[in-house]
Amino acid sequence: MADLNVPPRRPQDDRGWDGYQHPHPDGYRDLDSAAAYGGGYPAPGAHPASGPQWVGPNGFAPAGHPQPAGGYGPPPGPALPNLDDDGDEAPNRGRRRALATLGGVAVVAGGAAFGLSSQVRGLFTGDAGAGDATGTVTTDGNSGRPSGQQPSTVRTYTEQNESYMGSRAGEALKRNAPSGGRLHASPAAAAAATKVTVKTVLAKDPIRHLLSRTTFGPTSKMMAEVKRVGIDDWLRGQLEPEKIAPTKAELKLADLTSLKLSPTQLREQREQLSDKGIDPARETVDATIARQIWSDRQLFEVMVDFWNDFLHVAADFDGGEHYRNAFDRDVVRKHALGNYADMLVAANKHPALLLYLNQVDSRKDAVNENLARENLELYSVGVDGGYTEKDVRQAALLQTGRGVADGKYRFFPERHYLGKVKILGFSHANNSNDPVAADKVIDSYIRYIALHPSTARYVAQSLATRFVSDTPPKSVVDRLAKAYTTNKGQIRPVLATLFSSSEFWAAVGQKVRRPMEYLVATYRALGVGPDASPDYSGDARRTPFAQGLRQIQDKMRELGQYPMGKPTPDGYADVYLAWTSAGTMIDGWNEAGDLLGGWRKQFTYVKPEKLVAKPPSTAGAYVDALAKRLVQQKLSAKEKKLVLAVAGVAENAPVDATFNGAIAAVARTILASPQHHLR
Repeated sequence: MADLNVPPRRPQDDRGWDGYQHPHPDGYRDLDSAAAYGGGYPAPGAHPASGPQWVGPNGFAPAGHPQPAGGYGPPPGPALPNLDDDGDEAPNRGRRRALATLGGVAVVAGGAAFGLSSQVRGLFTGDAGAGDATGTVTTDGNSGRPSGQQPSTVRTYTEQNESYMGSRAGEALKRNAPSGGRLHASPAAAAAATKVTVKTVLAKDPIRHLLSRTTFGPTSKMMAEVKRVGIDDWLRGQLEPEKIAPTKAELKLADLTSLKLSPTQLREQREQLSDKGIDPARETVDATIARQIWSDRQLFEVMVDFWNDFLHVAADFDGGEHYRNAFDRDVVRKHALGNYADMLVAANKHPALLLYLNQVDSRKDAVNENLARENLELYSVGVDGGYTEKDVRQAALLQTGRGVADGKYRFFPERHYLGKVKILGFSHANNSNDPVAADKVIDSYIRYIALHPSTARYVAQSLATRFVSDTPPKSVVDRLAKAYTTNKGQIRPVLATLFSSSEFWAAVGQKVRRPMEYLVATYRALGVGPDASPDYSGDARRTPFAQGLRQIQDKMRELGQYPMGKPTPDGYADVYLAWTSAGTMIDGWNEAGDLLGGWRKQFTYVKPEKLVAKPPSTAGAYVDALAKRLVQQKLSAKEKKLVLAVAGVAENAPVDATFNGAIAAVARTILASPQHHLR
């Protein structure tokens, strides 16, 4: 995999990656211009200084700088200390040690090697590592790559994951993963027949496990719903998201005014939108975050996130402000539970992808191979799918002529190469002067690679990595690949096969939430609401809901992961070892503390002392009840002892609803536990 923090390089092109050129106002680039272009990805936004930062409507505030009214900042009066600010005071160091033990070493028992990280061990001594959310892993090509001579250095989604799993910690994970299984008649039958044998701190409760994987975090409401209707009926309903009513928060997405505008309207109104401080690409990300937190169509949103990594188009690219929302709506969301071949065909005729990967610059006398390569390497058969560099060049020639004009897809026959092509078993004369016929040939090729056996396995491996474990058994990958091929790329039958497989139900505790997922799950666990707090006052240009979502996005950017955020086209890694960062964990725990304090006034909160309807009168029983509310299970005796140590009380000590004033600290500690980190 290429270095995650720099643009990938093509070994056959010393200029580096053919980056994003600036499109003309009419939506396509001047292909006759002689102006030089420096290439490279757009420069990422400025990163905040290390350590906790208050995030306001305008992003990160300078250290020590007060936030404007309505901004995100601490309320007056006493509050929980941030872990990064513990200093040398012994009580705070003890709190850090307790949280690190819960959120770090104990996760080893959940199937992940949290405790093997030197950064995590640094939490105990105060020498925590910096907040690097992704890590840096570089691998070179070898003779096993496509041509044996000129492999691309942009690794595929699966290869990216596998590059992390080759470490010592990865080997530890593999030893605790389920090794095989079988297909059952239904998900409920598979759940009932499967015995969980892996070591894990998670409760071996099939309903909790199902919701941990198919939602962005189980809630008490959803747990009760699955118990009421049953596993099969609940999944059946989730696979028909169009029949699920929108939630209040989804209706409030009307506050994000750019979402309803077409690419043409966004281009025409860009100055007015800019004057109002509206960035359409960022509003697309805001809307995705809102749906992840509050939508009842949870499995659909999980699959949208999956495809945003698999068929990745970054939100932040030249043209993203005009086209990324339409790509989200017309490509990813339209086909997320439909047919992948249809999705890939639609993507290859969408301005967002054509601009993102420079297809608008490609013509028969000046071929740009970026999209042709990524169609093979990232979006279909995968880097080990059997293609060669000759296949890439042939595909690049075939795909010439596709571009963008006036904000819409357009085929330019005068730019299209005519002549026979042969790509990975697909062959065609490609000699028609009819632009409609020539365009259909490209569609046929895209559909061919989308349904190729290597693509079936690549999609299956990626789905199994997402839903089963970082090291999914070959048996389930084979089964999913067969379902993909049999059903000609239809996704619902593949998911039905997945949830009816014993490997899925046996893999309790085998996935760790990535930073974005941890944050979303925390909002869901705490019951944060989309309405503004009564004492909110802020910028009148945008609604509280819109401002609050932007602040969540800013926090996710600080953590290193947000929807559609990876600048390179390979998407985010989906294995735990890609996200081992002590700084990121601490930031997540601090955010949980901020939410418990109700500091983001754009939303409403359940007061910490109200999280449990009828709190028990003794400390140990209260911790049990609060854990059931927040993580849907009790903690182990050892973890419970650590939580009580944070509050400084004995298990049998009498407590009131505020846990004698420590309820926020207790709740935050539970949200630092492996039970909340694991999915």
